[in-house]
Amino acid sequence: MIEIADMRCFVEVLESGGFNRAAAKLGLSKSIVSRRIARIERELGARLLSRTTRGMSPTETGADFKARCERILAELDAAREAAAQHGGGLTGRLRLAAPLVFGVRHIAPVLGEFAKRHPKLEIDVAFSDRVVDLIGEGYDAAIRIGTIRDASLIARRLAPARAAIVASPAYLAEHGTPKFPADLAKHECLIYTGSTVPEWHFRAGKRTIAIRPAGRLRSDSGAAILEWAVAGLGIAALPTFIAGDQIHSGALVPLLMDFPTPEFAVHVVRPPGANASAKLRLLIEALVERFGGEPYWDRCLMAQRD
Repeated sequence: MIEIADMRCFVEVLESGGFNRAAAKLGLSKSIVSRRIARIERELGARLLSRTTRGMSPTETGADFKARCERILAELDAAREAAAQHGGGLTGRLRLAAPLVFGVRHIAPVLGEFAKRHPKLEIDVAFSDRVVDLIGEGYDAAIRIGTIRDASLIARRLAPARAAIVASPAYLAEHGTPKFPADLAKHECLIYTGSTVPEWHFRAGKRTIAIRPAGRLRSDSGAAILEWAVAGLGIAALPTFIAGDQIHSGALVPLLMDFPTPEFAVHVVRPPGANASAKLRLLIEALVERFGGEPYWDRCLMAQRD
């Protein structure tokens, strides 16, 4: 008889692309995973998997069987979660990925509150600016800022993401205040190297102005750029979710307000396929509740415009 554990092994082999990765994610030995797949094939009397240069792919029979397994497993997980909620809260594990600075500052508090409400739920979160492979690395969801390049992912917009050109009062007192984007060529700029875009962009009416900043201090850390800007070492382009508190306190002054930078967005994304689990749906609702509307970190810009 085909067991639920066998189905999970089969689906994981295809999702992971091979026996070794599936075994690692399931916490089993490769031989056990292999035996379970062989048991299914014997029971069905059909070959389910084909090995290719890119890993494992399903046969026609295997593809149909995988779809049916996914529906069965999804129904079983939903039934377990429903029973768990009636019995005292969510159970299981959520595995998430989030950008380093935004994740630690803004996502971690939401996860902390969520964990308090659901004491039986495990939360495993990776804070890194690396774009993870949700399916290949076994993540339930990720927080992404900017353009979602993988159109197959299911995305939910959480909040706008805006950048501000900022400098400390001490820097401006010594070097002067730029009035136009072109004036930045005369200033020491703090360069963020974590982006593939080496230019700062500004809107001037219907036109877009692109400036390539120059400076001697460079970093792939937004937190480091923030510290240097506060220390008066140059002009920086920083997201308001990083620099909002310093702008609000006056430690940093927003510049070139008549030339706004492009607006992006913060999304929570999950893999394609079946409906999200109950625990993931509730977490997404908690994120939407926290970040919906005008972001609290943008109160710094609202105050400047007032």
